[in-house]
Amino acid sequence: MEKFITHDGVAVPLARTNVNTDDIIPARFLKSIRRTGFGKFLFANWRYLEDGHTPNPDFVLNEPGYEDASILVADENFGCGSSREHAPWALREYGFVCIIAPSFADIFYNNCFNSNILPITLASSQVATLLNSLRPGASTLHVDLPSQSVTTAEGHTFHFEIDPFNKNAAMEGLDNIGWSLSHKDEILAYEKARRQEAPWLFP
Repeated sequence: MEKFITHDGVAVPLARTNVNTDDIIPARFLKSIRRTGFGKFLFANWRYLEDGHTPNPDFVLNEPGYEDASILVADENFGCGSSREHAPWALREYGFVCIIAPSFADIFYNNCFNSNILPITLASSQVATLLNSLRPGASTLHVDLPSQSVTTAEGHTFHFEIDPFNKNAAMEGLDNIGWSLSHKDEILAYEKARRQEAPWLFP
């Protein structure tokens, strides 16, 4: 995974509460266990008209100025519903590397870290300020993970909390498997010692 230290990107406002994982990636597209191929179906029910391929001009991602969005600013309880990992996979493949919201569903929040997305929780009032200020062509945010801050183009800075373990993993570019492999030497040393202590366990 890519390391997340700082990021400057276009932020798109999604002022909807309780966006569930079926809204993010509808179940009819879950036909693969690979992490790729889902970005084009992100928010499919909102992003396209009834024919399934014509862009819906009323959906924010289709507005001019948001084509290269890499930061999503959403409302309360983002990622609720089923625990499907395909939701963060679709968001990441589309190009989002950071999601800002007042709250997230717990499983979705943790899946983001394993999908190379930084989920940031800010106070509802701060998110409301961002949602109201973002406009096409004038919506760049600066995210600084070491200082745990989000800064607007106007210079307003908001600070966020993050678990130290998740912060370190994101800065090192480690998912759960990568973190385990980073302790390879300790694991091998333990296995070697255990073989000597209890050889009957290792036929």
